[in-house]
Amino acid sequence: MKFNLVTIFPEIFNSYLNEGVIKRAIDNKIIKTKIINLREFTKDKRRTIDDTIYGGGAGMLLQIEPIYKAIKKIKRDKDHKIFLLAAKGKTFNQQEAKKLSQLKEITLICGRYEGVDERLKHFIDGEISIGDYVLSGGEIGAMTILDVCSRLLPGVLGNNSSLDNESHTQKGVLEYPQYTKPEVFVVKDNKYRVPKVLLSGNHAEIAKWRQKQQKIKK
Repeated sequence: MKFNLVTIFPEIFNSYLNEGVIKRAIDNKIIKTKIINLREFTKDKRRTIDDTIYGGGAGMLLQIEPIYKAIKKIKRDKDHKIFLLAAKGKTFNQQEAKKLSQLKEITLICGRYEGVDERLKHFIDGEISIGDYVLSGGEIGAMTILDVCSRLLPGVLGNNSSLDNESHTQKGVLEYPQYTKPEVFVVKDNKYRVPKVLLSGNHAEIAKWRQKQQKIKK
């Protein structure tokens, strides 16, 4: 799967793409990433990508022309979708990630400032939000989508069964509590113990306990 990341701050992605699970996925050629610098599609010496808002209003708006030129450079087919990261977009969740992870290619446009010229909607497949709050830009949202979708691809995780009982594998269901060594963790006079059932070796009882401990997200 290929991810195209359209941004005015390309260096934001560098450290994230060069660590951990995502780096291994890139090294193993399971995913590809292409960072597209929006300023390369401007036409003036100052590389202007924003301007004042028609009708008045605070802040600046990303212009449509550089974004349009950027996405026109990307080859399109039915297995490639283009989305703008925007506060008013459809809320991203695990179920949406499963749908997107079926695509061969996805382009994520990172909004900035007060947003993007509304006319962009005629040239993209939709808008995505990662939550009901406002970020300084879409880069964090783009990295979130890249991470969540990548983890669903075969071979990205060392053990694909890691996905079986993960939070949100079933809609609204959160993963059961998990523990590792030491068996007893002592802080001052308090002892925090691993539940006895997990030390029993009785896999049937452990499975029952885990199922009972799973939480439904409210």
